Amino acid sequence: MFVHNGVVVSDHDSNSSRHSSPSKPSNEIESESPCEGHLLMIRRMLGTIPKSLDDTQRENIFHTRCLINNKLCSLIIDGGSCTNVASTKVVEKLALPTISHTKPYKLQWLSTESEIMVNKQVLINFAIGKYKDEVLGDVVPMEATHLLLGRPWQYDRHVL
Repeated sequence: MFVHNGVVVSDHDSNSSRHSSPSKPSNEIESESPCEGHLLMIRRMLGTIPKSLDDTQRENIFHTRCLINNKLCSLIIDGGSCTNVASTKVVEKLALPTISHTKPYKLQWLSTESEIMVNKQVLINFAIGKYKDEVLGDVVPMEATHLLLGRPWQYDRHVL
């Protein structure tokens, strides 16, 4: 990958433009998954000077999308969270079965006035591309995401 006239170009993109391959028949194109293949978009970098990687992303949370019951949902991976959490919205909309929490607790987020009683859990099967997994999460009303994977998921899966 390199920058040419302010445009990021991968070696694959530059080689494929020199050696064009015959186009696929239309029936093959329709059968391909929209999540597979090379990205056909090049972003222009506006006034950005490439610099070496540093650890600024080390403390940030990771946002992505996943499939839960073949429905597109938002997902956050946050090493600062001490639990895995599923939004009550996703549990209700997808009619996911819940179980009683083995150790109910009160949660206090960004407010000193109200507490939320966490007394339900849900087992969620999800997929991020080809990666498939299931996670047991506490059911909590939250707007930030549908599924939050915290330290328990990272520890169990040996994720860094």
